[in-house]
Amino acid sequence: MDREGTAGRDDGRGEGRDGPEGPTSSVTLRVNGTVHALRLDNRTTLLDALREHLDLTGAKKGCDHGQCGACTVLVGGRRVNSCLLLAVACDEPVTTVEGLARDGRLHPLQEAFVARDALQCGYCTPGQICSAVALLDEAAAGHPSHVTPPHATRAEGAADLTRDEIRERMSGNLCRCGAYPHIVDAVADAHRETVR
Repeated sequence: MDREGTAGRDDGRGEGRDGPEGPTSSVTLRVNGTVHALRLDNRTTLLDALREHLDLTGAKKGCDHGQCGACTVLVGGRRVNSCLLLAVACDEPVTTVEGLARDGRLHPLQEAFVARDALQCGYCTPGQICSAVALLDEAAAGHPSHVTPPHATRAEGAADLTRDEIRERMSGNLCRCGAYPHIVDAVADAHRETVR
């Protein structure tokens, strides 16, 4: 696909990957601090816009049904399965794994993933890291999870990130390689760094 937003690749019959080109819209996406003006098929997901139009390939297409978390990015600071969000509906700033580093230094979670060897094949890692960034923000804001004790309220401040809390809060991100113990360790390390 070209950067002007034409619909899918030619399949030899003059049709795009998803059939004939549908209605298009002008879309402005603010991704990793840069504004991009695109013309996209209205059916284009944020994931496809990032990968195919902006060449940001960190977010991966795994299940394409919002079940694996490989496509997780931050939209307005919240974690989102980008395979389920239409680009035309995205009106908040987007941060991908490529936009987490600052001034040539990796984000603390990226550093923790490297230090803890929290990846094997690496396919799910960008989504895991983006999800963990949001997890730390949610916990710092006192948002409970399914395993947060009922007596723990937001008035008490930041949520206590036990290993059970981290596992529950990361449960939307699957790792086929089974690197979960190292992922939990990396998130715990980054959490300790942020609460110092």
